[in-house]
Amino acid sequence: MKNELLISAEKIIDCLSDGVYVCDRDRRIVYWSKSAERITGWRSEDVLGRSCMEDILNHEDKDGRRLCGEEYCPLHRAMVTGVTTSMPVIVFALCKNGSRVPTQVTTAPIRNEAGEVIGGVESFRDVSLMLVDLERAQKIQHQTLQHSLPEDPRLHFSTFFRSYDIVGGDYYAIQPLDADRYGFLLADMEGHGVAAALYAMHFSILWNRHFHLLKNPADFTAAVNADLIKIFGGVVTFATAICGVIDVPEKTLCFAGAGGPTPLIIHKNWTVEQPKSTGPPLGVMEDILYKDETAKLESGDSILLFSDGAIEIHNAGNELLGVEGFTQILKNLDYPKTPLSMDILEVELLKFSNDIRLQDDITIIEARLSS
Repeated sequence: MKNELLISAEKIIDCLSDGVYVCDRDRRIVYWSKSAERITGWRSEDVLGRSCMEDILNHEDKDGRRLCGEEYCPLHRAMVTGVTTSMPVIVFALCKNGSRVPTQVTTAPIRNEAGEVIGGVESFRDVSLMLVDLERAQKIQHQTLQHSLPEDPRLHFSTFFRSYDIVGGDYYAIQPLDADRYGFLLADMEGHGVAAALYAMHFSILWNRHFHLLKNPADFTAAVNADLIKIFGGVVTFATAICGVIDVPEKTLCFAGAGGPTPLIIHKNWTVEQPKSTGPPLGVMEDILYKDETAKLESGDSILLFSDGAIEIHNAGNELLGVEGFTQILKNLDYPKTPLSMDILEVELLKFSNDIRLQDDITIIEARLSS
C-alpha cells in the first residue's frame, strides 16, 4: 500500500477539482492540469509553451480591467514580491468557447534550491454560483454611490472607488447645501467584504436622514455616531469618517473627522497642508462631542479626501507608505497638473507594496477650486 501511494505530483494535482497551472519567470506555461482543462476548455496542447499573456485566459478583474501583462496580475505579483496569496482573488478567465468564467484564484512563487524565484503557480476554481448574489449586491452598492456630482465652474469634483472584494466597505456622498456650499461624507467601515458592505450601504440612509445637520459637521457626525451605536448593538465593529462643507465664495473647508485620514490641501506651488481633526471612530462610544475644524483655501487648490486603504500600505521592509509617501507618489505623477487617474495611482501603490494586491478598499474624493 505504501508503494501504491508514491505517485507523481502531477497525478495528485490532476485529481483536484481546482485548476492548476505553472509558469516560468517569462510567464510561459509549463504545466496545465486536467481540471484547468475542464474549467476553461483549453487543453494542454493549446497552452503549453505559450505565454499566459497571449490570447488564452485574458484575465480581467471584477472591474473589467485587463490583468494579463499588467502590474496587478496576481501571478506576476507573486513572482515579483515572492509572496503567496493570503486571500483568494476573484478574476474572470476567458474560456476556449469565448465565454468568461469567474474564478477564485490563489498564487504562489516557485523557488529553486537557492531560494531564487524561478516561476509561479496559480490555482483557480469556478465560483459562478457564488458570484450571482455578490454581483447583485455589487449593483445595489453602486446605486447607493451613484450621486450626480455638482456642476459648478468654480469647483470641480471627482470621485474614485475601488473595492477590495466584489462589494466594499466604503461609502461617499456629495450634495449642495445651497448655491455656494457643498457637503460631503466619506466613511470607511472596519474590514471589507459582505458584512462591511451592508453596513456601508446603510450610510446612504444616515446621509439622507441627517444631511440637514451638515451645515455644522460636528453635529452631523454626532448624530450618525448615535445611530450607529444602535445599529451595531453588541457587534464589535466601527467606522471611520470625515464629513464637511466647502464654501466656494468664502474659500473655506469646514470639517469634522472621526478617526480616518484628514484632508490634504495641495496648493498650486505644491505646498501641502493636512489640517488635523481628533474625533474618535463612529459607533464605538456614546455621547461623543465632535469638533468642527476650518481651513482656508486658495484659488487653484486641490482638496483630497481618502480612506485609509490609500496610505496604510507596507513595502518589503515593512515600512508604511503613510501620507508623506502618498503625497510623494502624487507629486511624481505630476498631480495636480496632470489629472488624477485611479488606474495609474493603483499601479504605483502596488509597486510600493509587497502584496499580491492592495489589502483594502480605496475611495478618493477630489475637489478642485478654479484658478
